[in-house]
Amino acid sequence: MKKILTFLLVALAAQLLPLSLFAQPTAREEIAANPFLCGSNHLDYDNYPATAPLTPAPKGYVPFFMNHYGRHGSRWLLNDNEYSRSINILKRAAEQGKLTATGSETLAKLERFYPCTIKRLGDLTTVGERQHHGIGRRMVEHFPEIFKSKNVPIDAKSTVVIRCILSMEAECEELAAANPSARFHNDVSEAFQYYLNAPRPENIRESNRKQGDIARRYRSRLTHPERLMSVLFNDQQWVQDSVDAGGFMRQFFAIANNMQSHDTDIELLSLFTADELYDLWRIKNIEWYLDHAHAPQTDGLMPFTQTALLRNMIATADTVTCTQAALRFGHEVCVLPLACLLELGTCGARVENLDELDTVWRNYNIFPMACNIQLIYYRPAKSRGPVNMTDPNADILVKALLNEREVTLPVPTTQHPYYRWADLRAYYLKKLDSFEK
Repeated sequence: MKKILTFLLVALAAQLLPLSLFAQPTAREEIAANPFLCGSNHLDYDNYPATAPLTPAPKGYVPFFMNHYGRHGSRWLLNDNEYSRSINILKRAAEQGKLTATGSETLAKLERFYPCTIKRLGDLTTVGERQHHGIGRRMVEHFPEIFKSKNVPIDAKSTVVIRCILSMEAECEELAAANPSARFHNDVSEAFQYYLNAPRPENIRESNRKQGDIARRYRSRLTHPERLMSVLFNDQQWVQDSVDAGGFMRQFFAIANNMQSHDTDIELLSLFTADELYDLWRIKNIEWYLDHAHAPQTDGLMPFTQTALLRNMIATADTVTCTQAALRFGHEVCVLPLACLLELGTCGARVENLDELDTVWRNYNIFPMACNIQLIYYRPAKSRGPVNMTDPNADILVKALLNEREVTLPVPTTQHPYYRWADLRAYYLKKLDSFEK
């Protein structure tokens, strides 16, 4: 009786408590709890919160096909000046006696790390390779009906960039280890670039020019370098005369974030306060939203950079007749707009007030290093023979995973996260046709 009474009192209290107490954490709170999230596209996939268990397939259905696009894993920064610019400013300050003890320690860390970057710019790191091995293992665990099928054909294509090729190889190594009978076709060619890493069409480039002034305003408003300058430099007048403090802070922030791409003991994020991490992340969140999402400020056109990729995914599904997988490897500048074009979860959101953007749209949920989109197709287990994926009456369901997490899709369903492929296919083709007219 006592247990029953306690349960009833707890239940009653829960009904009376304000709803805000049960609200999801804000972006500021998430970043304070896990500072790695402020890295945006530098976020280590394995520093992202653990995935949730997947919803079992509806009774009588089994997975038989995966349509996939994934980003390469963690990498070195792309350009030498992304490292050397900050190092050179700190060295110049050291030569003139303008560094604090913390500034000197920071310069020593960077000078110890910098030689490792020589001829490695843009390369996949060991952390990046590890990410893709993990993703490959979990693909097999989640969908053994596909990846452990005897003689299953697996088609894997990559852009011509080495880090993407190596990411593909790491993932396929896991799939091959789990199923030695799998038949792989791995291919890399300029012939696939038009959809694996498509150039931006002229009409979208014109819309894109609108985002520059907006982004600059937010960079100016949200960059507050004064405290960090006092931590690193002992002469603030010298800083004012000799350093673009805002630019230095943002560049140094990028180096600090990219350290999670390496197996290293060098840690720099603790030099920033929680408020600084959040503000600097907001700048990148706004910039990426304007440049790749359905942002009304840029006419909502940016995701249509991936029309060729989505058409390829639909065309590939149209040709499927039996169990198989189609894997594609490229870049975050494709995964992000593709997720928005597909309207996965809240990726397709249109936010008028950018001050409220992170209440709905958070880039770290979409494109960490090794981010990926998996569309998994299901057929009735009792069905025999080839399927017709273009048949509007075909009994084919599909589930979408964004970074191995179930997300909603933009068509009605009575059994989320499972949707009728015919409905989704028709929706996307109509969307593409409307844009291309």
